Amino acid sequence: MTEEAFSSTHPPLPPTTEDTQYSWLRLLRSKRVGPVMFHRLLAEHGSAQNALDALPEMARSAGIKGYETCPASAVDAEIKAAKAAKARLLCFSDPEYPRLLRGLKDAPPLLWAIGTLSVLDKPMISLVGARNASSLGLRMARALAQNLGEAGYTVVSGMARGVDTAAHQAALETGTIAVLAGGADVIYPAENTALAAQISETGLRLSEQPMGKTPQARDFPKRNRIIAGMARAVVVVEAAAKSGSLITARDALDYGREVLAVPGHPFDARSSGCNRLIRDGAVLIRDAADVLEALPPMEPAADAAPAPQDSLQDVLAALPAPPPEKRSLADTHALHQQILGRLGPSPTPEAELLRDLALPPQELAPALTDLELEGAITRQPGGLLSRALPEEKD
Repeated sequence: MTEEAFSSTHPPLPPTTEDTQYSWLRLLRSKRVGPVMFHRLLAEHGSAQNALDALPEMARSAGIKGYETCPASAVDAEIKAAKAAKARLLCFSDPEYPRLLRGLKDAPPLLWAIGTLSVLDKPMISLVGARNASSLGLRMARALAQNLGEAGYTVVSGMARGVDTAAHQAALETGTIAVLAGGADVIYPAENTALAAQISETGLRLSEQPMGKTPQARDFPKRNRIIAGMARAVVVVEAAAKSGSLITARDALDYGREVLAVPGHPFDARSSGCNRLIRDGAVLIRDAADVLEALPPMEPAADAAPAPQDSLQDVLAALPAPPPEKRSLADTHALHQQILGRLGPSPTPEAELLRDLALPPQELAPALTDLELEGAITRQPGGLLSRALPEEKD
């Protein structure tokens, strides 16, 4: 799949789907390019290949020396591993790509999928909870997953121990999706190897991570945003006061999804997170009927994937355009310092930064791209920006 130069009098043909997927993979796997940066680069340069060509110069302008894009050999190895695992690559613009996930600013540009894509056609509900769940919590998770599946929903979870595992097991017959923090071909925890095989038969395993990647602690919050973003609602069965399930619930609120929680005994630490969610306004859930009552009626036509080209154009059109002229190095440095001076470890809305600096969006956007590429700032769901901590730059 390497590119070669040919001499011809004919105009160049549009890239094939395979070529597009290849260049998208290279761009996304390049250093400092996350989902938000990917979408911005695609909007500014028109194609992934154009963005790849421009990245080294952009890095030099941002003061990064020796920057190199992802080598073709790494992408070749990933594609080879995907073929061995019978994984399919879902691009952001593909009709099979999860519709609700496509609407997020930090939507994964690419997802590796192993299993049956038809489960993506149904509306989805995410079900999450404690790894060290109680017997009652596991019973509740199984009942909810089974009944929601029978009601026509695909059950989404993270294939962790406890509540996640119980939910997947109960929804195997009706269809379930496991969103993984590592590669789609890496089963974690290892005790769920048999479950993962069963899911790939009747459901789907999804991941935005490279094939073969072992999950790291920082990958689980990224995984959680996908669990929250692709579903109509998130149901929390058991969760401690500080847990990944509450991160998923917070992401769901940021994305405008419904958050529902199962109450628990006040003395049980595993229920403290759920009780707090209910106190703060989450819908109290006793059974699947309560979940269905809290949601608007299913509309299959609305959950069907729209024409991919229109959707992609709409998203890209909403992103800022690059500035018409280049700034001097001194002006660029001054602007970067202004931005960094306004940001701290706590997230700040991009719109607020725009107002504070009194700049047009087309001038601020490239500067943010430079700083993100440099690793000086980080983006979070909901259009939030923060100054990167020293350890985040590596």
